[in-house]
Amino acid sequence: MDARIPRLRRKLAAIPFQPLRSHSFGEEQHEFRLGPKLTEARVAAFEAEHAIVLPGAYRQFLTQSGGSGAAPFYGLMPLEQCSLLAMNPGGAPGEPRGFDGTEPMTHGRDLFLHIIEMGCTDVCVIAVTGPLTGRVLTGNSDGYGGPDVSSATDFLDWYERWLNHMSAGRDNRALELTSPRLRAHPDRHRMAPKT
Repeated sequence: MDARIPRLRRKLAAIPFQPLRSHSFGEEQHEFRLGPKLTEARVAAFEAEHAIVLPGAYRQFLTQSGGSGAAPFYGLMPLEQCSLLAMNPGGAPGEPRGFDGTEPMTHGRDLFLHIIEMGCTDVCVIAVTGPLTGRVLTGNSDGYGGPDVSSATDFLDWYERWLNHMSAGRDNRALELTSPRLRAHPDRHRMAPKT
């Protein structure tokens, strides 16, 4: 077991759920609780079905901490609800670029697993293939607004940053879990409630 996992559990246990707390958009969905851990067999079946290998830190979180629940915004989605997305890099200015769900298994395209619903068309993904494997990114699933790569080295580091921000009472929109470009544009984080 990664030594960070027990520390993450302690930090999460120290954050109580407070309905409508302004600094944790979407927490009503997960109430700062994790769902049950996933079995190795369940994770392996998902990997086999999608012909991928989940990044190690994310996989350990699912099997040793919880398979859904407490995470930024609306929380970590159950694995069976996660979908693979490919990135459309775009071309000329004004052309769509971002994540799309079209033909994600196209040879040569990097794949990303949609793991957290952020609201509207914004998504949080983890890279499962390519040079960013294991890194968490945020972006837009409608093809506009290129992805922003977290400076955290892996999912566990990224998750711990969120816990630290929640412990300090900082707003989800001020998490600074993404690249400086996103932080420079605070309006991008204004999202309508999920319907």
